[in-house]
Amino acid sequence: MIGKLHRLALLTLAILGAGPLTASAQAQTYPSRQITIVVPFPAGAGPDVMARLIGEQLTTRVGQPVIVENRPGASGLVGAAVVAKAAPDGHHLLLTPNTLFIAPHVMPKGAKPPADVIGDFTAVIMPSQTAMVMVANPGLGVKTAQEFAALAKTKPGMSFASSGAGSVLHIAGELFAKSAGINLLHVPYRGIAPAINDVVAGHVQVTFSGIGPLRQHLASGKLVALALVENKRSAALADLPTAIEQGFADVAVDGWYSVLAPRGTPVQTVAFLNRQINAIVASPDVKSRIEAMGEIVLGGTPEAASARIKADYERYGAIVERLKIVGEQ
Repeated sequence: MIGKLHRLALLTLAILGAGPLTASAQAQTYPSRQITIVVPFPAGAGPDVMARLIGEQLTTRVGQPVIVENRPGASGLVGAAVVAKAAPDGHHLLLTPNTLFIAPHVMPKGAKPPADVIGDFTAVIMPSQTAMVMVANPGLGVKTAQEFAALAKTKPGMSFASSGAGSVLHIAGELFAKSAGINLLHVPYRGIAPAINDVVAGHVQVTFSGIGPLRQHLASGKLVALALVENKRSAALADLPTAIEQGFADVAVDGWYSVLAPRGTPVQTVAFLNRQINAIVASPDVKSRIEAMGEIVLGGTPEAASARIKADYERYGAIVERLKIVGEQ
């Protein structure tokens, strides 16, 4: 009888101990196969470049292939839906700019987004952010946002380009026009590159963009920087005053990238990915490459990324409602 009780006790201990051991074993086997980073924007765009840079380094660090898959459409919602429906095991990730968290707010009334951008995901990390800049064609003869606003009051019909209806850059233009008390025609493009090209060509007067795609044009004199559309100055353009400093209240947006996993991804897996990507963006080689793109390295915890995502989601939702901004139909 005592022998049977002893064996039963040992069996009970083994069962009780199996949970932590199994969880530990699962954590140690991740990743067990290829990791796919979905980018919900076209190849060659900023998010795609960032994803490939991180993916290249992650492949080396985790010993499994990491590929980038572009799934553009609906301001990021098409690609987001792919990851939202994937198994929550860390083998499908989403790398997106904050445009994704504006997209649901600018959808036509009655339309249902294919993914819940807050509820369907777990934040892993924010690798970087960019300085947001207002630029103009030099042919206008203006050098500041104040000078452009004054000119726009005397010359009706001025226009601004953006990377798409409902984008953060569209919002920047509407905020500026509202604060300056001017009317600006919004000209949306499919991506920031064609928008910038048309400002360089003089077809549109101004645009708003992260600094990366603007650097060569600013250096060559084909564009002139009028203001930072941020809450404070950026080290990327230390001498350029903000629109707020120039008297345009509330003209501040932000641009950043985040890496997300499907909701329900194990905490250990999220923590592992967070450690790996923090190490990647902090390494001297990658940090210099990110800065060469005009980005500012962030990194940090999943909790910090989640808090910022939720705050921006609420903030941009309020701005969209106030300005009655509508995205692509």
